[in-house]
Amino acid sequence: MPIAVDIDVMLAKRKMSVGELADRVGITPANLAVLKNGRAKAVRFATLVALCEALECQPGDLLRWEPENGK
Repeated sequence: MPIAVDIDVMLAKRKMSVGELADRVGITPANLAVLKNGRAKAVRFATLVALCEALECQPGDLLRWEPENGK
């Protein structure tokens, strides 16, 4: 998928665990794992806002576009 998710990077910068972030955002650790591992098909803006608030970052710190191979 051409959208890469960098939640792990922000978690490391903030010295925060997945469980703590899930609690702050109000989602299950399993759903957060799906998102952070790049397996999610979509993300709600409300979830993105909650992630940005909890991690004190911008959406671009969490998501980036990577061109597909050969393009």
